[in-house]
Amino acid sequence: MAVQPARRQFTVDEYYQMGRVGILTEDDRVELIEGEIIEMPPIGGRHSSCVNRLTRLLVMALGDSAVVTVQNPLRLDDRSESVPDIIVAKPRADFYEDHHPVPADVLLLIEVSDTTIGYDRRVKLPLYARNGVPVVWIADLDRGIIRVHQDPTPDGYRVVQTRRRGDRLAPSAFPDLAFAVNDILG
Repeated sequence: MAVQPARRQFTVDEYYQMGRVGILTEDDRVELIEGEIIEMPPIGGRHSSCVNRLTRLLVMALGDSAVVTVQNPLRLDDRSESVPDIIVAKPRADFYEDHHPVPADVLLLIEVSDTTIGYDRRVKLPLYARNGVPVVWIADLDRGIIRVHQDPTPDGYRVVQTRRRGDRLAPSAFPDLAFAVNDILG
């Protein structure tokens, strides 16, 4: 009888223990997704410039009304801690020093995708929905669109809208702020 080897699933606590003992370092571009350590590809120029544009737009527009965190962890559950490109989180005096944001802290999550669009849509987006992240924007650099996902359920997002160049979009938590898609995508 053949036995299939089992995959070893990790918890977020075990993931951090690997960092404390030097198995993982701050320079490793990894995230923990459903118990598996996923290595992320290098960040290219288009990706980083879009993240930089978004960061500038959001920080200038939001001021002290939110914390804009860039490529930092989001603790989703005991087996998943993703590293989205941008999180707009509820303001906290300690700027999340005691713990990383959790889904209840998120006002907007943004993934910028060029090489990872399939992974972001098939793996991360359903994980965000299952964990109650209220709004996710996916900036698809290859297609020149931003997909807005709202109203999470265990089965995905109920509302999905596509914004194209020439359109404007506003974070649902800040409906008075509207950004031009062109200003985000460049």
